[in-house]
Amino acid sequence: MWSFAAAVFFLIITPGPGVLSVAGVGSGFGFRAGLAYMAGLWAGNNLVAFAVVTGLAAFVLSVPYVREVLLGASLCYLVYLAARIALAGSKVAFIESRTAPGLGNGIALQAINPKAYAVNTTLFGGFVFMPDHLMAETLIKFALLNAIWIPAHFAWLYAGASLKRLDLPQRTQRIINILMALAMLLVVALALLS
Repeated sequence: MWSFAAAVFFLIITPGPGVLSVAGVGSGFGFRAGLAYMAGLWAGNNLVAFAVVTGLAAFVLSVPYVREVLLGASLCYLVYLAARIALAGSKVAFIESRTAPGLGNGIALQAINPKAYAVNTTLFGGFVFMPDHLMAETLIKFALLNAIWIPAHFAWLYAGASLKRLDLPQRTQRIINILMALAMLLVVALALLS
């Protein structure tokens, strides 16, 4: 069980679209606005975990063209989300991003986030510690996952919001938002290449 908890910690804390986007929303829109988005990420992650545990994810992703469509949708949505973070508070071109991504955006991101499926498949498919009590093990895994997931994402949101609270010059804040958006896209690109 301790190896499971350690795996959860390291898989959750490492940068991926979820943690980077919650930090970006915190940086671009502030802590309060980031809470709704984080709640959506949490709900979406639990839905993905449930889909993995029940086998629904494996069934759906076993169809090759569905996997490709979801990957394409994931890329498009992550680029859109990165643009919203990068352009937070600006009036640049095609996106005027004055409102923060919210609950629905968080759920949508997790539903198409490749890292969410990979992490949950690894966590729920491996690290067997109660082989004769699958239901109890699954419930404990959900509890441990959420006990680590929630504070880790609060920390990322707080880190992003702390940058916003520094009341940096608009140009500096904009550069930070753009760097966060680029970091999110870089992580996605690395995941695609591997």
